[in-house]
Amino acid sequence: MASKPGGRRRVVIGPLIARAGLQVLVVIRNLEVKSMKIYVGNLSYNTTEEGLRSAFAEYGAVEEVAVITDRDTGRSRGFGFVTMPNDEEANAAIAALNGTDLDGRAVKVNEARPRGEGGGRRPRW
Repeated sequence: MASKPGGRRRVVIGPLIARAGLQVLVVIRNLEVKSMKIYVGNLSYNTTEEGLRSAFAEYGAVEEVAVITDRDTGRSRGFGFVTMPNDEEANAAIAALNGTDLDGRAVKVNEARPRGEGGGRRPRW
């Protein structure tokens, strides 16, 4: 702690600067949170988001889960995505779950690839 003229104290803790009794200033610079999105394929039509979440939660924190459904029927399309905030935990989940049985199907698990331009659909003529 350093004293300033006038009896004020200033505490410096990394990017946090606090002046006792006056104000608190928090500065966060270059904070980048990197999550990994994981593709899960060959899902059973009976697999739910909760079931998928519980399978991945054994390996770490799960941010988001989505089982992709057909917009017309509402039935699962047989694949989904899981987002995990920690790359190490995500890689452990990929290694452990790829090829394992989930609801009677051997699932394919890998890091999701970014979508290509145009969404990948062919025009219907």
